[in-house]
Amino acid sequence: MASYKIGMIGIGLMGHGIATNLLKHGHALSVLEHAGNQPLNDLLAGGAQTFKTPHELANQSDVIILCVTGTPQVEQVLLGEQGVLQGMKPGCIVIDCSTAVPTSTERVAQLVIEKGGAFMDAPMTRTPKEAAEGRLNLLVGADADLFEICKPILACFSENIVHAGPIGAGHRMKLLHNYVSLGSVTLIAEAAACAQSAGVDAQTFVDVLAMGGGWGAALERLKPFLASGDTSGLRFSLANSLKDLTYYNQMASDMQADRTVAGAVQRTLDQACKEGDPQALLPSIIPLIAKRQFIKT
Repeated sequence: MASYKIGMIGIGLMGHGIATNLLKHGHALSVLEHAGNQPLNDLLAGGAQTFKTPHELANQSDVIILCVTGTPQVEQVLLGEQGVLQGMKPGCIVIDCSTAVPTSTERVAQLVIEKGGAFMDAPMTRTPKEAAEGRLNLLVGADADLFEICKPILACFSENIVHAGPIGAGHRMKLLHNYVSLGSVTLIAEAAACAQSAGVDAQTFVDVLAMGGGWGAALERLKPFLASGDTSGLRFSLANSLKDLTYYNQMASDMQADRTVAGAVQRTLDQACKEGDPQALLPSIIPLIAKRQFIKT
């Protein structure tokens, strides 16, 4: 596999695993210095360099991978003062692994292309554990030629790579996936809170769902919290969950698609963020809902 000079922006829980695996596969890696990064010691020991601005990072990179919080951050690092577009070399490939609003994705992609670069959206599913193991799922929006060029790079940190369609299709598929995933978790959380109010034993609740139609990934991820209050089965914050449902509802609205249930899930997450710690992990929504039910009764 060819070796590329890769610049990464966003070394959070997911980005750190991606960066680690890129180094393992022999790519020259540079990362943007940012307060939100995970500790960089192991990456620096592995040969990674750091830059203070996206402009400087882009100027030294063949490929730029974004793994930031959402649309505002993507737009800022690409289009802002000292942004990627100010320093990007012709032929540079921008790979956006963030979760973003598809209409914004299409707009910024066009600006990258006008600057002589190429763009693909490649948002992820799975967790930081799989990111560290190089076993993410990627949902790619790009033209077929660019997809084939980039597959060896993407394979450094992913197990399953799906070509969802042209630019924007990856982000659309990611929002559909996260709506179903987070919506299922929120539904089970509300049922678990109701079960608690009804005096149903938590283990009985889990066992009955698991042997019937309630079984699935959402239940498996909530099981540790229901059993012992352990939130580590789902390392995704309330704030990020609300962001993704907000993006989904915006996408559905743009498409004039029905979003009755999605709107209810978004409102539930919004209320949880207001009543609790937005940075708390998603399983902690269960006691927040249970408390709300108790106050109403």
